[in-house]
Amino acid sequence: MSDDFSLEFAVEFAENPEPRCPCVLLLDTSGSMDGAPLDALHEGLRAFKTDLLRDSLASRRVEVAVMTFDDSANLVQNFVTVDRFEPPVFTASGHTCMATAILDALDLVKRRKEIYRNNGITYYRPWIFLITDGEPDEDETMIQLAADRVRQEEQAAKIIVFAVGVGNANLQRLSQLVVRPPVRLDGLNFVDLFMWLSRSMENAAQAKLDEQLALPVPRSGFPR
Repeated sequence: MSDDFSLEFAVEFAENPEPRCPCVLLLDTSGSMDGAPLDALHEGLRAFKTDLLRDSLASRRVEVAVMTFDDSANLVQNFVTVDRFEPPVFTASGHTCMATAILDALDLVKRRKEIYRNNGITYYRPWIFLITDGEPDEDETMIQLAADRVRQEEQAAKIIVFAVGVGNANLQRLSQLVVRPPVRLDGLNFVDLFMWLSRSMENAAQAKLDEQLALPVPRSGFPR
């Protein structure tokens, strides 16, 4: 029997047949994030969960997965609804394998959509929300491969990828990887960033499926 039809999935979707709004948090945990940036990121993730749990519908529809990237891409938390999401605690080290992580995140989303379809679950267009304080530290071939795939999947309305730069992040370089212009975070204001993301996810989870709401772009960074 295919993993997509496993008893675990059958029980999960029988207990909660709501449409799903999947979001991958793709987080930079390279060495430059050590210290205050990582502490602020942890605080933001806790606020993200707390805020989403206030909305009973969003807590059943929004699914969160967490991937990190440093010397490699790492799946820290596979997709779970918000009520089952436990904000991870990270350590920071190594380089910035961002393009590899983007490709892995796209594959993760593709597999999750197949699971939804095979179990009769409808879903909103998935989001990948990337946060970094740097730029990809990889071979140009890999970077171009990630950029091409993001562009293809965005144009086909299969995914929404949004990038946030922290500190000295190279936004010009990031703009080569994603379709939407990257936004720079004010200082280490991760709490407001994740509160903004939470409210955006709530809005999407309450929309009609055929609306396929995109992630709104703030007019001038994120609110303080």
